[in-house]
Amino acid sequence: MTMLLLLCSASVSAVTLDQLQQRFASQPVIRANFVQVRTIAGMAQPLVSRGQLLIAQQQGLWWQQNTPFPMTLLLDDRRMVQSISGQPPQVITADSNPQMFQFNHLLRALFQADEKVLRENFTLEFQAQGKDNWQLGLIPKAAPLNKIFNRIDLQGGAFLQQIRLDDKQGDKTEITLSDTRTEPGHLTDEERARFAVAP
Repeated sequence: MTMLLLLCSASVSAVTLDQLQQRFASQPVIRANFVQVRTIAGMAQPLVSRGQLLIAQQQGLWWQQNTPFPMTLLLDDRRMVQSISGQPPQVITADSNPQMFQFNHLLRALFQADEKVLRENFTLEFQAQGKDNWQLGLIPKAAPLNKIFNRIDLQGGAFLQQIRLDDKQGDKTEITLSDTRTEPGHLTDEERARFAVAP
């Protein structure tokens, strides 16, 4: 749910998980486009959505789906707010829905490569693949995550490029990120307003 993107150094040595986390942590603001492809068991065609995301270390994760319909998702330390065009925003907090909030807090940790949170919830399988390319497999340790997912895989290079979710129902979700940007290194006024729209 971060993380991601930092221009890697020109080191010829293979990147380590600790180095990866330090790189992601050094990026206060990350912007990217996404394509999400969800393959649902029993459905002939996958569901494809596109949009933009914004990850700010201090504010949280802002996810704007543009197609097939407009939908905005905001995650921060206090709440998850989902807004669909023409409908009142849905607000979920730790008090109102602890399990859902835990999952969405984890989503933010994925995007921020928060190693502490990931190690608490998953067995980690990190592989350096040369030229700063890497893959991180996450195997859920306990409920509720091990009741939902078989595994989660992250893959990237200088930036996070792909997230794959393999769930217990046989559904698979693949999120591909592109056009990742880290400048400016602070939120613009318009971006800051995105995190202030909901109660």
